[in-house]
Amino acid sequence: MINLPSYDDVATAAERIKGYAHKTPVVTSRTVDEEFGAQVFFKCENLQRMGAFKFRGAFNALSKFSPEQRKAGVVAFSSGNHAQAIALSAKLLGIPAMIVMPHDAPAAKVAATQGYGGSVVIYDRYKEDREQIGRDLAEAHGLTLIPPYDHPDVLCGQGTAAKELFDEVGPLDALFVPLGGGGLLSGCALATRALSSNCGLYGVEPEAGNDGQRSFHAGSIVHIDTPKTIADGAQTQHLGKLTFPIILRDVNDILTASDAELIDCMKFLASRMKLVVEPTGCLGFAAARQMKAELKGKRIGVLVSGGNVDMARFASLLVR
Repeated sequence: MINLPSYDDVATAAERIKGYAHKTPVVTSRTVDEEFGAQVFFKCENLQRMGAFKFRGAFNALSKFSPEQRKAGVVAFSSGNHAQAIALSAKLLGIPAMIVMPHDAPAAKVAATQGYGGSVVIYDRYKEDREQIGRDLAEAHGLTLIPPYDHPDVLCGQGTAAKELFDEVGPLDALFVPLGGGGLLSGCALATRALSSNCGLYGVEPEAGNDGQRSFHAGSIVHIDTPKTIADGAQTQHLGKLTFPIILRDVNDILTASDAELIDCMKFLASRMKLVVEPTGCLGFAAARQMKAELKGKRIGVLVSGGNVDMARFASLLVR
């Protein structure tokens, strides 16, 4: 039996990261409210330190290291945002960091990771197993491996984003959260069930990588090949052994959004709300738009998970 974390762990994480993580703004749009016929609150984790919610979980995990662990260092694997989060957190805490990143990771994310002092190891995401590479490096160099989502301290740190949202705006009728490996969604689930128990909670994946949706409906973890989608932060192959049972217990449903829908949302957020959001960060908004007829008259939360997108790529997507 796996010992699952609880909301108390999220609340403790919130205290631990206070003063280091930004309390990100919650923004609204009259245009969106009119489109939905509802109140829509956007939790802007694209304005978090290093540009994504991942800083919350990374800092929470690394701040619990023993002196021996801090001296030896940390290793992580990530397509970009967890990489940057670990590198920045490690720099703030004086911990050496080694990051395993895919060969096709956005150049801006690789550059930022290196800029924060992380030592980057490149691999081929379509041919190599990043988890095995991470384990091998940890064993070879005596490092502590902090995975991007399937870790109690990581997911509880991520859940502080939803805690902040509910603390600021009160209970909601529905909350839409991007889903890759499930760290953000499972952490937000713990906060949602404690602070807004009747809120409909929806995880949202890229249409091309719906392993979470399939797992949710099957009742067991489904593994897929690395999906090909512009939502690079959600190109995961499976949910985690910790994240999945929380999602199965506390989430109402798993939805998907197409790459075309993500581009439409990126355009809207940039042009009407002046927000730079990466494709993965638009997953929640895209799914909420699909359901807007059902959401009329309600209070809706949309978690915008990140804004780390290469500007040349951002421009090319907007003109598609």
